[in-house]
Amino acid sequence: MEVGNNITTVTTSVLLGLSNNPHIQALLFVLFLGIYLLTLMGNLTMLLVIRADSHLHTSMYFFLSHLSFLDAFYSSIIVPTLLENLLSKWKNISPLECFTQISLVIFSGATEACLLSVMAYDWFHAVCHPLLYVVAMNRKVCTGLVGASWAIGVGTGLVNSILLDQQHFCGPNLVHSFACELPPVLLLACSDPYISIAFILTTMVVLGLGTLVLFLGSYTCIIMTALGINSATGQRKIFSTCFSHFLVVTIFYGSGVFRYMTPASGSALEQVLSVKYSVVTPLLNPLIYSLKNQEVKAAFKRVLARKPRLTF
Repeated sequence: MEVGNNITTVTTSVLLGLSNNPHIQALLFVLFLGIYLLTLMGNLTMLLVIRADSHLHTSMYFFLSHLSFLDAFYSSIIVPTLLENLLSKWKNISPLECFTQISLVIFSGATEACLLSVMAYDWFHAVCHPLLYVVAMNRKVCTGLVGASWAIGVGTGLVNSILLDQQHFCGPNLVHSFACELPPVLLLACSDPYISIAFILTTMVVLGLGTLVLFLGSYTCIIMTALGINSATGQRKIFSTCFSHFLVVTIFYGSGVFRYMTPASGSALEQVLSVKYSVVTPLLNPLIYSLKNQEVKAAFKRVLARKPRLTF
């Protein structure tokens, strides 16, 4: 801490982590390292398969490739810090590192919310307006939707970081989490965090509710259209995709909304939810989309069946 003009300023924070027991820490390190490696492998494999197989060069998989990249990026924001925390005796983190992590976490969450709703909108056009699908979801439109999703994410993360930087932190400096997240960090502010809290709640309501309404509206139309189809095979394919998407959205919104819309207390439940949406969810997404998707599995087999060609 630095003291000047009778004002104490926190120059470093301490991440309390998940456990102080060395044996439990070692076990958690192995577990989370395995999850992280599987997350990277799963999401990067999805990216490579989508890029390598021409059958997957459609708008649906274009959006899915961005989701896979975002999941790998998001996991890399959180898990390395968690692993370092489990191994280190000193669990200090500087304000700059902490604020950067918060900004990237909010950016990733906002971007993913937009991408999930965009994917629902794309599937809506594919099922409800198949004859106009190629025109409605052309390359220019898809690129614009993805660009808007990333831009909204960047803007949301940046504004939250600027507002957080205006806060005064004078102690204590103990963050009740394994990573820097906005709710537990705001608990340490000595100044009034009203503006930061108001903005993050506004973001959750406007962005979260807006994307959720688009998602639910799209899938209501999809389900109604599917029920009117006479083909059992067609219905099964539509409902299989709906189930996968609903599962991803439920996990994402269920954990994220509870974490950011309720007061932080440092409880065990909050830690479990943080682990769920920051460590487990990025692993589940590629598994859900690949295991339930015959096109992805067929593309993966085609990629593996190709003879490797040496290029110089």
